[in-house]
Amino acid sequence: MLSFILDHTYIIGFLSFLLGLVLMPLVIRIAKKKDFVVRPNKRMCHVGSIPNIGGIDICISFLFTYMVFEYDTLQQSQFFMIGVLTIVIVGLVDDVLVLSPLAKLLGEVLAGIAMIGFADLRITHLHGLLGIEQIGILPSYLLSFLVLVAVTNAINLIDGIDGLASGLGMLYCLFFAIYFSLAGETPWAIMAVSLIGSLAVYFCFNVFGRSQKIFMGDSGSLLLGYVLSAFVFHFCEINAYHTVPDTLHMSAAPAVALCLMTVPIFDTIRVSFTRIKHHKSPFLPDRNHIHHLLLRTGLNHIQTTGILIFVSLWFMALAILGRNWNMWLLTFVDFAIATVLTVILWRIIDRKNAQKS
Repeated sequence: MLSFILDHTYIIGFLSFLLGLVLMPLVIRIAKKKDFVVRPNKRMCHVGSIPNIGGIDICISFLFTYMVFEYDTLQQSQFFMIGVLTIVIVGLVDDVLVLSPLAKLLGEVLAGIAMIGFADLRITHLHGLLGIEQIGILPSYLLSFLVLVAVTNAINLIDGIDGLASGLGMLYCLFFAIYFSLAGETPWAIMAVSLIGSLAVYFCFNVFGRSQKIFMGDSGSLLLGYVLSAFVFHFCEINAYHTVPDTLHMSAAPAVALCLMTVPIFDTIRVSFTRIKHHKSPFLPDRNHIHHLLLRTGLNHIQTTGILIFVSLWFMALAILGRNWNMWLLTFVDFAIATVLTVILWRIIDRKNAQKS
């Protein structure tokens, strides 16, 4: 039975979904009882007080399912699991008490120490970028922490409307689940499908819930970004050292990962530069993210989420198409397309504003 399940990893995702589905009403009930909720404010347009600790349900169903089916490898992954719990705690504290950007960053670094320092899950190879192959341990640590913080915060910042972060997260996890499964990286495929199941439960409650609506909060978005960072590290490493079949090898693996997650990463870069340009802190929240821009065109949350997931599918197709291109070329094409799409969106908003005035 166990062998059959491991050969059909999608069953594990379904079991993760069932566990999350059973636990979610309990999490919502506890959140309301303990007042772990977010109320309407100038940055949010929801009605009423909504529980914001959906990340707890995601974490429990994800970790429990993964540990059950990968019990034999827990000794190798124990520090990564500790890192997952650490980032969830940091997010939960931020949801309840609201941490300063520096305190939040320190929490992410602490979780990163577990992954990069103790689990030794990091970037050690530049795939020939600038003529560099393997890199020393210090540059490896610095680059790995930089990527971890960048990806984690990009996912955290894109979590602004119903279903967006979880929808994109499921899409990214699906890519890695399929790739790792084909490459024979079964533990990583199990991890990816376990997270898909957990995110699917949250997506249903977040998008379609009424009295049972819940937000993932920072505990969920930081967890998602953290695990996706681990997927990116492992994906780049197995391609760098050719431990995958030749038919699956991607010489431009870092650029493929960047292309795959264009929506949150490009949006984070764009918003940060915009804030700096206007002499504001890049950590200062505003309503200038890509989903906010789409909402200004008159779309609702579900339509906006659907469009961004659809666009991400096209970027995924570009990533697969350009998997063996020169990394600079794939990155340039990726960002050029993202820039053109953003400019078109600005023109639509300007035209709409002109019609109103």
